[in-house]
Amino acid sequence: MDSDYAFCIASSTRDFLLHPLQTSSMSDKQQFVKTTIARVLFAFAFPLCSTVFSLLLSTHPSNANSQAGELTATSLKLAQAMGEPPTTTPATAPPAALEPKAMAILKAMGDRLAAARTLTFTSIATYESPSRLGPPLAYTTISKVTLQRPDKLQVITPGDGPASEFYYNGKTMVAYAPVKNLVAIADAPPTIDAALKMAYQLAAIYFPFTDVVVANPYKDIVDGLKLAFYVGESKVIDGTTTDMIAIANDRVFAQIWIGTTDKLPRMIRAVYKDDPLRLRHQVTFSNWQLDGTIPADAFTSPRANSATRIPFKSPDPLLPANAPPPGNTQPRK
Repeated sequence: MDSDYAFCIASSTRDFLLHPLQTSSMSDKQQFVKTTIARVLFAFAFPLCSTVFSLLLSTHPSNANSQAGELTATSLKLAQAMGEPPTTTPATAPPAALEPKAMAILKAMGDRLAAARTLTFTSIATYESPSRLGPPLAYTTISKVTLQRPDKLQVITPGDGPASEFYYNGKTMVAYAPVKNLVAIADAPPTIDAALKMAYQLAAIYFPFTDVVVANPYKDIVDGLKLAFYVGESKVIDGTTTDMIAIANDRVFAQIWIGTTDKLPRMIRAVYKDDPLRLRHQVTFSNWQLDGTIPADAFTSPRANSATRIPFKSPDPLLPANAPPPGNTQPRK
């Protein structure tokens, strides 16, 4: 059976299902029987059509060898990343653990971010959480980020969930809940990196885009890296062309989409190795602006300063002292 024949079966069955024969001599019972048969054939014909078409493509002489090699290499890399033995033995030696092309793209991204005096972007984080039925549910938050190196950061998160605002001006950190008009204020260290670490240790405040706002993003990402390889090119994410890189360390496997031309991150997807459910975490980046002019009052809030004060501390008493931020891609220190 070729693909055209399979498609004809599916198309004919579909037409019969959508437009059953209407004749005066056909009883309601006959009509019901024919419609039922059509539905059964339709259910089997479409998967068959798809399967046959895929087999024809995969067995075409021009594709068979290249696809087999790509599947073997990709399977080996994924197995290595997740700490599992590969199910097949490659005919050739496995590729380098840290591919030069992948590392070069990561380096270019890190250099571009580190060189920017100011950054603004929009981040959408998606988290999975198990549902009562088993399959995970997805929850999202959006944050508008403004940064001025080395000592100023603003993060406005209107939702989903409780709205929050975070301000750091090189001297103090302010965590503000505008709906309840509550604010926590603490003295802060003189750099963004140190302030982010302190915010997590004191109050469990963590931002999923931390890897791209620290002083040296490349070092944060590659420190402890065990695997990095180039996946391919995409023209889908954020309306631009990106290079896809897969990376892994002892704690997390992640895929990063990086702008081919501007070298800016567009999306990160991560799965943590010690998570038995393999829940996925995703962060997208858009509306990038580098080295723009930032208003002088962007890193303070008069409303927050006049709100009801609460302690700058973690709501979770089980969080260990001096715990490092989780991070998307960097291993625990």
